[in-house]
This record gives sequence, structure tokens and C-alpha cells, in this order.
Amino acid sequence: MGTMMKARSKKMLGAAVAALLTVSGCASGEDESGTEGGKVTLDFWGWAPGYEKAVDQFNKTHPDIKVDFQKTASGSKGGYTKMLTAAKAGNAPCLAMVGYETMPSFVAAGALEDITEAAAPHKGKFADWTWNQVTVGGKTYGAPVDTAPMALFYRKDLFAKYGIKKPPATWDEYRGAAEKVHKADPDVYLGTFGTDAYNYAGLAWQAGAKWFDTTSDSWKVSLHSAANTKVADYWQGLLDDKLLKPEPSFDPSLYKNMTSGKILSDVNAVWNAPILASSAKSTSGKWAVAPMPVWDADKPAYGNDGGSATAVMKGCEHPRQATEFAMWMSTNKDSLSTLIKDTGIYPAATAGQNHPVLSQPDPFYGGQKIYDVFKKESAQIDTSWKWGPTMTQTATDITDGLGRAGKDGVTLPDMLATVQKKTADEMKQQGMTVSTH
Repeated sequence: MGTMMKARSKKMLGAAVAALLTVSGCASGEDESGTEGGKVTLDFWGWAPGYEKAVDQFNKTHPDIKVDFQKTASGSKGGYTKMLTAAKAGNAPCLAMVGYETMPSFVAAGALEDITEAAAPHKGKFADWTWNQVTVGGKTYGAPVDTAPMALFYRKDLFAKYGIKKPPATWDEYRGAAEKVHKADPDVYLGTFGTDAYNYAGLAWQAGAKWFDTTSDSWKVSLHSAANTKVADYWQGLLDDKLLKPEPSFDPSLYKNMTSGKILSDVNAVWNAPILASSAKSTSGKWAVAPMPVWDADKPAYGNDGGSATAVMKGCEHPRQATEFAMWMSTNKDSLSTLIKDTGIYPAATAGQNHPVLSQPDPFYGGQKIYDVFKKESAQIDTSWKWGPTMTQTATDITDGLGRAGKDGVTLPDMLATVQKKTADEMKQQGMTVSTH
């Protein structure tokens, strides 16, 4: 998700650099476990659907390496805390599913193993900006898996019922459609307003409302910039006018309302496609995917919500084999087929972006070749977006704020101002030089 942070100076990274420098591990990529030539077992923690199938495919074709996939809570719901705790205690798994946004935080915490040399031969297999997501301060810590362009998932039948002749192409059109639907039936909403911090980040990303910058000798935090306020004011206006239905992201109530026709669409990432299909099975064939609405139809730009790496954790006894698996999972044709179908990824591997599965019609979406939408959008996503080194804390604060937006006088612009201050304070506490905008 955007270009990963780059170390500018010791002053800029402060304590984060000190932590990074301790993450040397087996920099050569050689297996120092004393089991050279013998079968090794690699524990792998993650939560995405489909991963266990890809692991099975690997195990069947690699007799000398066994990967044991263990499902955890998603990163934001405790998975990352569990991983960091295990790393601190010295008993982390060899491999972990880590979102691009969290890689800098894991590096700063000394939780990842440096696999630079073992990974280097694979660099050319991936889109440059995704490789930057797994490389911090010139050191590589994992394999890119996917990117996550956002789109509009919508009910074709209900759009027609309420006189929406075509999916809204701009955010102005989106508001107009929301007004039209809610006026026709006050119990029906064009869309929802969720609590996923990274979905909201994708909306900011689309508008060029960057949150972190490292072009100077200090971290610049700008969650409350003019561009961010523009995005926040737009969504706050929809909330104030009761044109969206607030729902916790990925809650069963959300899919119940989508199934019953109370919510007609969702602005979400590519990986939402199989989740929606499995959560609203009875509406199969009634859905379609369109590009997410844009701010300027003459200069369309899109957002990205997600993207993850298979990271090698600190203390892994078999870093060479762990790297071999991580790169295989992201580039092997059979693995990619599984991850596209079951996980809903858009591959980070360049070869994967022409995978035959991406061209298959999807029955749930009325036979549409939905990946055509995501492929076209991918060329118009700003790849310079940067994540900060305290995203675990920042995301928690944003999630909390999104849940309170529109209630008891809490507004999105005010929430972002609060999160900006808390983020800057946390970074300063870690010894970093920080400015805000």
C-alpha cells in the first residue's frame, strides 16, 4: 500500500532505527539451525481465507519443508498483538501474515528477521512499489502478496428499482444517489459507514490526503491536513444528513441488511469480493462491481485498502526455507489461483496480474469479469503513499473514532485532529523527531 518509509537519518527514525538495527538475524539467508539437508517445519500465523489451501499445495510439492498454518484473529483484532508478544518472548512463528501498513511497526519493535540476501533474487518478480512495502531502511523482511484496489460493490436489481440508471462515477453523483434512495424509502440506504480504519485510509489515499511524509529530516504527520479535511467533511455531511447507515465493518448485521435490500452498495477492496459472496449467498447474481466514485472525473484516481506480506519473524531458525515458502506462495501459479479464488487477492507478483483466473466470469456478480475493474484501477493508484511506524496505535484510535463519528457531537475532522496529536505524541515518545500539519 504505497511506498514504504525510507530511512532518511538517525535523527528522523530515532528509536525506530535503533530497533531496526537489532533485527539482523541471519542476514545471509543461510539456515543456521544445524538441520541442513533435513526436513524442517515452519509455523505460519495468519487469518486470510485460502491461505491454508496454498500451504497444503506447497507441502505436497516440497517434501523437505513442512509449513504448519495456524489461524489467528485478524491483525486488528488481536493477531498482531499475539505476534508481537510471541516475538518479544522469543517464541514467534517463522512466518506471519502482516499487512503492509504494519510492517514499519514490526520493524521498529524488532519483531522481523532480515532476509535481504535470500530475498534479493526474487525482487524482479514483483511490482516495484510492493517490494518497497516489505523493505524498510534498505533491508527486506518478507514477500509481498497482494494489493487492494477499491471499488463499488452494488445491487444491480435494486439500483434499477430506485431509478439509479448507472453506478455513481463521482462522489457528487454518489451523494445524489444516496439522497434519491433514502427519499424513496427512509429505511433503505445507498451505502454504509463502517469502522475499518484502513478502509477510511483508502478513501484518504484516493484524495491525495497523505498521512505520513519523510521527505525531510523528521517525520511529518498530517492526518488533519486540508486534503484530509475535505474527505472528512464529505463523509461527515452524509452522516449528518442520515444518508448512510452506520454499521460495524464486517459485522453480521451489515450482511443481513445487504441481503434484505436495506443497504444497496459498499465501497470496499478487491478482497471483499469473496467475503460478500459467502455472506450474502441468497443474493447471488444480483451484484456487480464498478469503479469506486472519484473526486475528478477528468483525472480519476483510486484508493487502496489493504495488501499484505508473508513476513519472516525474528528468531526464525530456518530463514532460508521461510523465504523460499514466502516467495513461492506469492508467485506460484497454483498458489495464486487459490489465493485469487478464495482470498480475493489482486497479486503483487507481476506474472500473477495476467493469471487466467482473473479473467473468469464470477457467478455471484452476474457473470461479470470483476477483476477487469481492479486491473484498470491499479494503474491509477498513487504508489507514493507512506505508512507510519505506529500504525497499530493509529489504526486503533481511528477505528474508535469512526465508531463515534456523528454521535454526541463527535465529527470526523475533530477525530482526525485528535488522532494526529496522539500519533505524534507516541512517535515522540519513541524518540522520533516529528512535525505536524
